[in-house]
Amino acid sequence: MQPEIISLYKNLGDTPLECIMRFKAQHVGYEKIPMTYLGRLDPMAEGLLLVLAGNTRDKKKYLEWDKEYEFEVLWGFETDTYDILGLVTDTGPMPTKLDYKMEKLLENIQKKKTQSYPAYSSRTVGGKALHTWAREGKIDEIEIPTRSIKIFNIEHCDTRLVSQIDLLPEIVSKINLVNGDFRQKEIIKTWKGALDMREMALVSSFKASVSSGTYIRSLAHEMGKLLDTSALAYSIKRTRVGEYKLEKPPLTNE
Repeated sequence: MQPEIISLYKNLGDTPLECIMRFKAQHVGYEKIPMTYLGRLDPMAEGLLLVLAGNTRDKKKYLEWDKEYEFEVLWGFETDTYDILGLVTDTGPMPTKLDYKMEKLLENIQKKKTQSYPAYSSRTVGGKALHTWAREGKIDEIEIPTRSIKIFNIEHCDTRLVSQIDLLPEIVSKINLVNGDFRQKEIIKTWKGALDMREMALVSSFKASVSSGTYIRSLAHEMGKLLDTSALAYSIKRTRVGEYKLEKPPLTNE
């Protein structure tokens, strides 16, 4: 029996497993069918989640499809996860003359051929996930692996100013969508300490087409380094996996 590929919309805050379990609960006949996702989406990412149903033994042959994303970068802040669901570890200056620097920034980021796995990721080292090493405070004891990537295209869509007083409730709202122990209380506390309610922040939006395995939150982090400041992924939406595209309105499992 040929496996079935199902397109789901993973909601912000969900894990891929929660997305699959909700689909099973709402679709009679799928309760006992084996399912696995074809490319993970982190809790702070949303969008197209492809699920393989039935015979999942050949999962690997589906995992190399390239992907497209829409994402936002928040400049001037860094976390240990490279997105907002992380402890704030550093702040930096808001980049100046960003429009003038953008072309060179995109040119440089598109040249990247390798990428280190984020410390908070499911990649295993010594039989243990990197995020476990990180939470145990032992990430410095191991060598973080890298992988080859390709950035086929990346474009800047818009940059907007937003007050930091408006950022806080939005960040807290997003974090509170996540179930389970993701250090939410500690994370929110560091955000409250890092944001200056008298100041403004810059958020830039991008579209990118990348090879499988490329971490968008790592790209955001690296873009900050190229501009000599801090940066993180403020939002991520996956819009395409291989030939499968996010439909409008999106396919949803709600």
